[in-house]
Amino acid sequence: MLPPETAAEHEPDYQMCMDCTGFNLRKAMRAVGQHYDDALRPAGIRGTQFSLLVAARMAGPVTVTRLAEMAVMDRTTLTRNLNVLEKQGLVAVAPGADRRTRRVAITEQGLAVLRQAYPLWQQAQARLMAKLGPDRLQSLRDNMATLVEAALAR
Repeated sequence: MLPPETAAEHEPDYQMCMDCTGFNLRKAMRAVGQHYDDALRPAGIRGTQFSLLVAARMAGPVTVTRLAEMAVMDRTTLTRNLNVLEKQGLVAVAPGADRRTRRVAITEQGLAVLRQAYPLWQQAQARLMAKLGPDRLQSLRDNMATLVEAALAR
């Protein structure tokens, strides 16, 4: 163990970690997530649930694996989220073409919730657009897509 005066000299500069892409992205994600969660609360769903319902609607009946790829989620996390949506009657998860696959489909009740949530989502989206402006928001989306590609290219 180093003496206290020497230990301080060898201490990393943790202040640099405040510029960490992951830290700042998580902070932004929490703030944006709260923004959408608050907006969607009257529909009884959270932002993550809304996104999964939209993906299930857009993809049609889709395998859990494909839905996980679309959402860039690990299957375990996705399965936990799907279990909640299934208990609420918003999606149906059924065996796929073979025993190793499961297919996810949005239910009529899920479509009804999605239709109720959509205008709430539009309002939340419009509030961010008003604060950031369309060009800045598009640039942000483009940069996030590039960041996803960079992070996934291991």
